[in-house]
Amino acid sequence: MNKKQKKMLTRIIIAAVLMIAFKVISTFVDIPTVVLFIMYMVPYLVIGYDILRKAIKGILNRQVFDENFLMAVATVGAIIIALVDDGDFTEAIAVMLFYQIGELFQNIAVGKSRKNISELMDIRPDYANIEVDGKLEQVDPDEVEVGTVIVVQPGEKVPIDGIIEEGNTTLNTSALTGESLPRQAKAGDEVISGCINMSGVLKIRTTKEFGESTVSKILDLVENASSKKSRSENFISKFAKIYTPAVCYGALALAIIPPLVSMIFLGVSPQWGMWIYRALTFLVISCPCALVISIPLSFFAGIGGASNQGVLVKGSSYLEALAETDIVVFDKTGTMTQGVFEVSGVYNNTIDKDELIKYAAFAESYSTHPISKSLQKAYGKEIDKTLVTDVEEISGEGVKANVSGREVAAGNRKLMRRLGLEYAECNEAGTQVHVAVDGAYAGLILISDLLKPHAKQAIEELKKAGVRKTVMLTGDAKNVADAVAKELNIDAVYSELLPADKVSKVEELLEHKKSKKKLAFVGDGINDAPVLSRADIGIAMGSMGSDAAIEAADVVLMDDNILKISSIMRIAGKTLQIVHQNIVFALGVKVLVLILGALGMANMWEAVFADVGVSVIAILNSMRTLKVK
Repeated sequence: MNKKQKKMLTRIIIAAVLMIAFKVISTFVDIPTVVLFIMYMVPYLVIGYDILRKAIKGILNRQVFDENFLMAVATVGAIIIALVDDGDFTEAIAVMLFYQIGELFQNIAVGKSRKNISELMDIRPDYANIEVDGKLEQVDPDEVEVGTVIVVQPGEKVPIDGIIEEGNTTLNTSALTGESLPRQAKAGDEVISGCINMSGVLKIRTTKEFGESTVSKILDLVENASSKKSRSENFISKFAKIYTPAVCYGALALAIIPPLVSMIFLGVSPQWGMWIYRALTFLVISCPCALVISIPLSFFAGIGGASNQGVLVKGSSYLEALAETDIVVFDKTGTMTQGVFEVSGVYNNTIDKDELIKYAAFAESYSTHPISKSLQKAYGKEIDKTLVTDVEEISGEGVKANVSGREVAAGNRKLMRRLGLEYAECNEAGTQVHVAVDGAYAGLILISDLLKPHAKQAIEELKKAGVRKTVMLTGDAKNVADAVAKELNIDAVYSELLPADKVSKVEELLEHKKSKKKLAFVGDGINDAPVLSRADIGIAMGSMGSDAAIEAADVVLMDDNILKISSIMRIAGKTLQIVHQNIVFALGVKVLVLILGALGMANMWEAVFADVGVSVIAILNSMRTLKVK
């Protein structure tokens, strides 16, 4: 419990003890009503002063109809009736007492579900260390320019994304990824902000400004998550705006119309006290706390449960959509595969194998694509880029360049067709890079990409979670894509696609899906950003993924583990189930007790259950979303 919650608990205990004590005393001692009124006002004000203050403030601000107003009117009315009729003051105090108990439950529940999300807020760095004249100076991370060397000591957070220039260490990434095992890091490795340096001193050259770093983007996602409300939340908000004034006017009508009818038309006693009491009971019963509190809390707890597993959901609307997803579309490279490419063979070469790899590596030297990097790695020597001129990158096909005076082309079969060259292929699974030198076909370099360890299991778990169809989109050759899809047991695969083709294919799938179902796309690269935006739900890789992909996505997997998609879908499904349970339960009990209250068959104690009891039960039910794995 925090300080505020402890204070509320103290108030509840004091008010409860005083109420019970006064009740016991008044049972054995005959005390005048006025004196009883003064006595009972002490526990009433102890427990209810803040509710009364909020109700008065609401009236002054012309925002009358809320739960504070309902509680204030009902309890003050009950006190007046008790004072006039020599009745029981404990009813009014009990209503306020149990209402505050319900509020305490709510605060504790919100705090518990917020805990997982607020842990992410701890990743915000307070400072960055810069070495000046041999001494470390602490500066604001916002003031650190790109390319600055910062020093991160053991126990400190990495404040800004960068590359390690000096030092070896282990990094605690649990706040970002949910992964408890530390990661090894050495000179040359990229590190992202928000990690905690566990052992060695690191010198890191920053590659981004603080505002563009991983930690800032994550914090922004967390802070803006509440703005993306689900349909259920929007319904409840609209419902409460109509419902609360309606029941207030209904209670007023219940207090006035029956007595007037009795007096004018039936000629009997109006029994004003009885009908006013029923109206007040009606007000207590009608308080929409259970719905207004529990529905947003259910989604909040669901988002908290997801963040506990290293998954950021940008809002409850996306959590709701995840529960309705029955088609999941995957990118291949970096999503289903590790994105770690290695040259696995050379085939049909007309020149020396090493010479072929050299020409391909030089031609691709200006590219940052994983394929290009694997060719450069296979070459194994430093590339003199001054020998490479007239570089022309052809989207979706490959690259042409002048290497030491020789015209080199490296790419897929489409490039060879463009050049009008006959080419040969191999039957091995992998990415095939065809190379031509001076207008003649020179050979084929096969580059293989390893599947992610949990990729096959992820597909199996998705189908268990209710996904009807899995699809893979890739720019790779058909034989490579088909081999991967077959191994992973993916339902449909579309290969040799350009980035624009991926968008078109997703739009085609969207047109043919069931009307109330959703389509999710999972990707990691910058070329996936348009597709992520177009899909009903975009899921991006947060660790290896590009900034553009993370920005465009609705859900971010902080550790790139696609196995977690099925987990958050289960969380989403359970959250929606609990939301529907709470709506049906709260409205059902409300309607039943409202009818009983209007007929005089329910008193304040039943009203307390209909309000606070239902709220507490709904809140406890909402908290189950935190325990879904």
